[in-house]
Amino acid sequence: MMAPEPPLDDRIRGCRICRDRFAATATGHRPRPVVWFSRTARVLIAGQAPGARVHANGLPFDDRSGDRLRDWMGIDRATFYDRNRIAIVPMAFCFPGYDARGADLPPPPICAATWRAPVMALLQPRLTLLVGGHTMRWHLGARSVTPTVRDWRAHAPDVIPLPHPSWRNTGWLRANPWFQADLLPALRDRMAAALAD
Repeated sequence: MMAPEPPLDDRIRGCRICRDRFAATATGHRPRPVVWFSRTARVLIAGQAPGARVHANGLPFDDRSGDRLRDWMGIDRATFYDRNRIAIVPMAFCFPGYDARGADLPPPPICAATWRAPVMALLQPRLTLLVGGHTMRWHLGARSVTPTVRDWRAHAPDVIPLPHPSWRNTGWLRANPWFQADLLPALRDRMAAALAD
């Protein structure tokens, strides 16, 4: 008699398909999948990939980008990290590493090809936030962040595309005041509705 297959989250945590790829990066690190979801989650944050800090501590968005994202969503840390209410599912579960110039490498496509469909089949969120260009391409087939975010009403109320909340995008936020004036109030309203009992 065959043993039952381990739960999906445990299989992802044990994934090592990118071991050689990560060893060859400038960071030379080992895989450490950061898994943060539950089938009961009402909100899905579809992100890009963990950064170096998340790789070290295992807590997604535990940085200034996360502070900005929580502000955009209008929620506190306790709510954000309640995985029974909010799932955080990046395009790659591991930190991809840096290139020789110290720039972030993109999420390896093999991760999404291996894990994304099974995770999406498990979740039934009321609201999905698409954070960053890699995520918008996978979920919407979008080619560019700015027009996709500008056209957010076409995907609402169940899906809202967002730029990455990185400090590097502060100039983008200044150049696109409609984001704060129009999209963020709608996002906070949708968050409240999605999390309501």
